[in-house]
Amino acid sequence: MSEPIKVLLADDQALVRGALAALLALEPDLEVVAEVGRGDEVVDAARRSGAQVCLLDIEMPGVDGIGAAASVREALPGVRTLVVTTFGRPGYLRRALEAGASGFVVKDTPARQLAEAVRRVHAGLRVVDPSLATESLVDGANPLTEREREVLRVALRGGTVAAIAEVVHLSSGTVRNHLSSAIGKTGTSTRAEAARVAQERGWL
Repeated sequence: MSEPIKVLLADDQALVRGALAALLALEPDLEVVAEVGRGDEVVDAARRSGAQVCLLDIEMPGVDGIGAAASVREALPGVRTLVVTTFGRPGYLRRALEAGASGFVVKDTPARQLAEAVRRVHAGLRVVDPSLATESLVDGANPLTEREREVLRVALRGGTVAAIAEVVHLSSGTVRNHLSSAIGKTGTSTRAEAARVAQERGWL
C-alpha cells in the first residue's frame, strides 16, 4: 500500500479541527500530520510536517484562509490547498482560486466527499462545490477595485470619512470617491450598506 496523503488542518475552532481530524482518520489513505489555529502558522507547520494537502478555513486570525493559500503557493509550490468553509459565498470561491487554492468546499460536505476532495486535490485536480461554481458564474467577477475593497473593509467598523482616510492613508476626497464608486457597484445607498453587501457576496 502506498504512503498515506499527509494533511494539515487550519481552523481557529478547536472543535471543528478535532471533528475534521476524526473524520479523516477513518480513511486509511489519509493522515492528519498537523493542526493549527491561525492562518499565519500554516506555511511553517506544513514545512515541518511534510503536509501535502492543507485544509484551510477562511476566517482565521493572523491571515485568513485565502491569504494562507497564497502564502502556501508562494513558499511551498508542491503543496495543495483546499478551502473548507462555513461561508459558501461565490466571491470567496473566486478569490480562493485566484490565490492558488486547488479546491473549495463547504463544511457540511459529507465526510466521504471531503475525503475524496482531498484525494483529487492531491492528484492535481481542482475540486469546487458545484452549487457555488454555478453561483459564481451567475454573479460574475468581483467589480470592486483593491482600493475600494480596502476602504469598505475599514468602513465596516464604522467611523467618519476622515477616520477611514487616516487608516488607509488617503485624502478624505479620495476616500469619498472610492466609497461613491463602491456604492454604485453594489447598488446600495450608503457606505454601510455597500460594505455589508460586499461582505455578504465575499468581495472583501
